[in-house]
Amino acid sequence: MSLGPRVSEGVFPGVILAGGQGTRLGGVDKGMVELGGARLIERIIDRLAPQCATLAISANGDPKRYSEFGFPILPDGTPEEQGPLAGVLAGLDWAAMKGFEAIVTVATDTPFFPTDLVTRLATVSHPEGFGIAVTKEKDEVRWHPTFGLWPVTLRHDLRVALQRNQRRMQQFAEGKGAVPVLFEAEHPEELFFNINTPEDLARAENRLIRA
Repeated sequence: MSLGPRVSEGVFPGVILAGGQGTRLGGVDKGMVELGGARLIERIIDRLAPQCATLAISANGDPKRYSEFGFPILPDGTPEEQGPLAGVLAGLDWAAMKGFEAIVTVATDTPFFPTDLVTRLATVSHPEGFGIAVTKEKDEVRWHPTFGLWPVTLRHDLRVALQRNQRRMQQFAEGKGAVPVLFEAEHPEELFFNINTPEDLARAENRLIRA
């Protein structure tokens, strides 16, 4: 896996949501969990960087642990404000300062997300709204709100929502006009498979072997 800034000429910046505490993995930093000889954060960077203009990492705690990658580290804020939506807000504030119109977010524990994620999400960003990834599994539509394209114009409303202790990503996204973007595959449950437990990590290792 490569280190350091290596991004494409994509329109949108990507923000890696790396705030998970990995409680069910023994309290380890999820981004530093190894999968197939590479850390999860490395796999996420390698998969997302070719799709984006630049990257940032949303993470709390000591920022030095991610400094080797050369990207900005964005803390959520106070402990009361932390969580995935707070990570989105931190990304939006950063993107606004950089002059971007939107960000694409991904989770650090989901190493097999689509390589055309950004392109697909961007197809509905204008004028209908903003895109959130969904899959259809056993006739049930499942939202994956950590994988979305979020316009910077949401910053005020998101800040207010967090102040009111609204933490549910899907609820906020749907309330602000998010458009579900369907990602299809022979095994759709694998597209956004996330690693929460040692059993999940073993499944991911097996998938790498099969690939």
